[in-house]
Amino acid sequence: MAPVTTWTGQDANALRNALRMSVTAFAEYLGAARRTVAKWSSQGDKVRPRADMQAALDTVLSRATPEVRERFEALRAVGTSGAAVGAARPDGGAHPDTGDDGDGDSDSDGDVRRRDLLRGAAISVAAAPNVAPLLDALCSPAYSEGATSFPQFTRAVGAAKIDYQACRYERVLDRLVTLLPSLEPVKSGADGDQRPRVEVLAADLYHVVGSVLLKVGDHGMALVAAERSTRAAARSQDPVAIAASARIMTHALMGNGHDAQAVALAGNAADSLDRDTRLASTDAVAVYGALVLRGAIAAARRDDRDTAHAMLDEATRAATRLGYDGNDRWTGFGATNVLLHRINIALTLGDAGTAIAIARTVPLDKVTLAERRASLYVDVARAYTQWGRYEHGLSALRTAYEVAPEEIRCRPAVQRIAGDLAMLANGSVRTAAVDFAHDAGIRL
Repeated sequence: MAPVTTWTGQDANALRNALRMSVTAFAEYLGAARRTVAKWSSQGDKVRPRADMQAALDTVLSRATPEVRERFEALRAVGTSGAAVGAARPDGGAHPDTGDDGDGDSDSDGDVRRRDLLRGAAISVAAAPNVAPLLDALCSPAYSEGATSFPQFTRAVGAAKIDYQACRYERVLDRLVTLLPSLEPVKSGADGDQRPRVEVLAADLYHVVGSVLLKVGDHGMALVAAERSTRAAARSQDPVAIAASARIMTHALMGNGHDAQAVALAGNAADSLDRDTRLASTDAVAVYGALVLRGAIAAARRDDRDTAHAMLDEATRAATRLGYDGNDRWTGFGATNVLLHRINIALTLGDAGTAIAIARTVPLDKVTLAERRASLYVDVARAYTQWGRYEHGLSALRTAYEVAPEEIRCRPAVQRIAGDLAMLANGSVRTAAVDFAHDAGIRL
C-alpha cells in the first residue's frame, strides 16, 4: 500500500470509516477535538490536518490490520475517483473520467473494478443477507432469459419502491436482484413511445438500489447506482425524472463526504426543474421540495446555518404550494416532511433541545411511511442521547424498532446510537440498552 504523503480531511475520513468509528470515537482515539474530526469530514480535500495530527494519522494507519488497510484504500479510491468527482457536476452529467462516451452506455469494466475495490468496504449487516448478490447484479448483471413485459416491469419497480418505504429491506433486495437483469431485455423490447418511459423506470430502479446501499452503509456502490439513475433519467429527457435522480445523487454524494457538492447539485437541480416545468404538476413540486430538503441537510453538515435554513424555508413554501402530505414520485413530501427535516437539521447543527421541541409538534398521524416514522424516532433517540436523557433515548429507539425492525437492525447510525447508550448510560438503563441491542440484533 502506498504511504499517504500529506493527509487531507478526505483521507482522514476514509481512515475513520475503514476503522468503523464514529466521529466522536475517532476523535477520542486520535486525541483530537470532535469538532476537528467533523471538519475533516465536512470539508474533505479542502482541509489539511495540523502536523501533529498528520503524525497521529500516520501512526493509526501503520498499526491498522490488513482488513482495515484494504477498506481504507477502497474508500480513498471512491473519494478521488472519477465516480465521485463526476457525480458532483451540478448539471447531473458524467465526468470525463467516468468512461461515459456520451452514448449512454455505462462503463461496465469500471463498475467491476469499483465493485472489487468496494466489496471490502461494505458493512456486513444481519438484516441484509443479499447485499453481495445485489452488487453482482449491479456491476455485472446476467441478462434475464425470461421475458418480462413493460407493464410487469412497471409493477415490479413500484413494488420495490413500496417495500423500501415500508422498510422491508430483505424483500427489496430479493426484488432488485431479479429486476436488474430484467432491465436490458425490457429496454430491447420497448417500442419508440415506451423507451423514454423505460428509462424513467430504470432511473427509479437505480434510485432504490442506491437508497438500499446507503441504508446498509455501502456508500461507494450507492454512488455507482446513483450514477446509473442519473444517466437513465437524462436519456428519458423527463425533467421530473432528471430532478428525482439528482436527489439520490445528492444523497450518495453526502454519504461519501462531498457535502459542498451535494448542496450545489441540489440547488442547481431544483432551479433547473423550476425553469423547465414551472412546477406546474404536483410531481414537480414534490420533487422540487424533496431536493431542496436534501440540500438543506447537506448544508447543515457543513455547518452552513444560513443556507440550511434558507433551503428549509424554500421547502416550506413548496409544501404550502403542494397543500397536502403525500407521496408524489415516491418523495413522501409535504409540510410534515419538512418538520422531520427540521428535526434532523437541528440535530446536525448540535441543537438537541430544539430538535426535541420540534419533534413534539409533529402530527404523527400524517407520518404514514414506515421509513419516515422510524427515522423520526431514531432522530429523537439521537437527540435525547446527545442531551444526556438516556432513558428517553432508549425509549425512542424501542419505538423505532416497533415501527420498522429492519430499519433499526440495518442502519449503521442506529448501531452508533445504541453503542453510545450502552457506553454512556448508567445502572439499569445501561443494562436495558445492552439487552435491547442484543434482542434487536444490533451489534455493539
